[in-house]
Amino acid sequence: MLDGMRKASQGAVGKAVMTVVMGLIIVSFAVWGVGDMLRGFNSTTVAKVGAVSISQTAFANAVQSETYRLQRQLRQPLTAQQARSLGVDAQVLDRMIDEAALNERARTMGLAISEASIAAAVRDDPSLKGLDGRFDRNRFDAMLREAGTSERDFFRDQRDVYLRQQLEYALAGGISAPKPLVEALQATQNETREIAYFLLPPSAGGDPPPPGEETLTTYFEGRKATWRAPEYRTFDALVVTPTSLAKPAQVSDDDVRAQYDKDRETRYTTPEARKLQQIVYPTQGEAQEAEARLKGGATFDDLAKARNLSATDLDVGEITRKTAFDAGVADAAFALPEGGVSAPVKGAFGYALIRVAGVKPETIKGFDEVKVAIAQEIAVGRAVAQVQGLHDKIEEAKAAGKTVAEAAKAAGVEAKTYVAVDRDGRTGVGVDADVPDKAQLLPGVFASDVGVDDEAIATKDRGFVWFSVTKIDPAHDRSFEDVKDKVAAAWTSEERARRLAEASADAVKKLEAGGDIAELAKAAGAEAKTAKDIRRAGGAGVAPELAAAVFAVGPTGAGAAAAEGGRLVFKVTADTTPPPLAADPATAGIAERLKAETGSALVEQYVGALKRELGVSIDQRVMRGAEGG
Repeated sequence: MLDGMRKASQGAVGKAVMTVVMGLIIVSFAVWGVGDMLRGFNSTTVAKVGAVSISQTAFANAVQSETYRLQRQLRQPLTAQQARSLGVDAQVLDRMIDEAALNERARTMGLAISEASIAAAVRDDPSLKGLDGRFDRNRFDAMLREAGTSERDFFRDQRDVYLRQQLEYALAGGISAPKPLVEALQATQNETREIAYFLLPPSAGGDPPPPGEETLTTYFEGRKATWRAPEYRTFDALVVTPTSLAKPAQVSDDDVRAQYDKDRETRYTTPEARKLQQIVYPTQGEAQEAEARLKGGATFDDLAKARNLSATDLDVGEITRKTAFDAGVADAAFALPEGGVSAPVKGAFGYALIRVAGVKPETIKGFDEVKVAIAQEIAVGRAVAQVQGLHDKIEEAKAAGKTVAEAAKAAGVEAKTYVAVDRDGRTGVGVDADVPDKAQLLPGVFASDVGVDDEAIATKDRGFVWFSVTKIDPAHDRSFEDVKDKVAAAWTSEERARRLAEASADAVKKLEAGGDIAELAKAAGAEAKTAKDIRRAGGAGVAPELAAAVFAVGPTGAGAAAAEGGRLVFKVTADTTPPPLAADPATAGIAERLKAETGSALVEQYVGALKRELGVSIDQRVMRGAEGG
């Protein structure tokens, strides 16, 4: 067909006809939208905020940086899919859009900052200063390398950061928390209540009658998801670590003894420690006068009382010779018996009288006590060198097409099969499957599939774990007959709780009608007690959940709440709210928190209005491309 078109276009008439035909084709592309597709095919803009574009490269780099930060925080690797499931991409794009909106407004307002000002701010950054307190160029260069950016790009980004901060400060810098609101929050925080209460036992609700088949079936159908079987996976796992390869039985007693002798002082000896108290005098004469009083019959405590010193003021803490803050003090203290008081000792802050308040003698762990652990440590250390060799053998076998189990056999080690394990590492009967390094291994197992050749997982002790999924049992609904006993137990437990709640509600009604809590407690076979100084966050041995129930009723109200061993029935007997104190440190804390939250909310609203004004568009196709999707 193409050859015919070529021949037809040779003459003048043919060329004219072909021009018309191609024109019609182009018009049809435009009508059907293909032109739009072709025009956008090479777009590298993930989002636009007004005239500001967010490039695919910038977005991908920002997502990667945030993923690395999360990995360091969680201390485990994250795949791109896992990062997306955590919403990393959406959070990063939202932040970049907000920053772009503020950047655009700063530009239109003509805000600017000099290079010299940015450089000065960088030089003043505490994280970039060395031990001498001065700007450390090496630290700055290391920070650039870790961020994967150049110095020029860093200064450009910092310019945007400082200009955004100028805008934010202009919006929220002068905000202060309203005094009435601060006082109201302080009053709420400091309010205390006292209650009289008793514990209503589960027997107070009575035992429900045995449920019928129809009752259980209805209960099961309404909660079928509760008994749904999770996805289970069967897989082979091969662990090659120094610990798994260690053979402590092959370590000789002589080697263990030699290691013990080497480490006895540093690892197995706890040096003598002494708990000290001291009274410090500014001059030697005053210290000698105090010593004379001791010799005349006064006690160390008499001297402390004369100087208005509390036990806390006297306390030096527990020291050893090596941890002593002053060599002279240590020499004096360790020459005294327990309870003894020293002559005046010149210390860093004056002349001190030292009392030995307690002595912990030196202890040494005997050889027999630690020899098994030492043999294990030596064996693990020797096995480190074997790991890499086995790793290479196993990888070669896998590259030759062998399964994990076959590769293990070829390398002279053994893989283990784990049958029907869920994401939490438990079997179908709820028993822990004892999966090695499960925090790292199980996410990999459940992200893989049958027959996939997965990479080995590096362990924290310089080893490796290989795995291969051999079977997947999808999650599915269990039948009523499969879980009938569990359904019956759940129904009975729920029914008992309902009956107990009704009994406690009846007791609360009686209290609200003027009933005596002691009599109600006695009728329930319980003892009435009191609890004081309850705050909204808990206290006086009261859990936060119970405190919430106590403050959910009026200042003289009654209520009930779930508690260990039944339900707690209570009545508020006192409610106290101290007047607000301007000098209370908590007041300043509340004010600062409110100021920060109000400022943050104001900036957030401003950015939202900016985005509506400037207009935001997102190209989902380019966004997915940046994520490799």
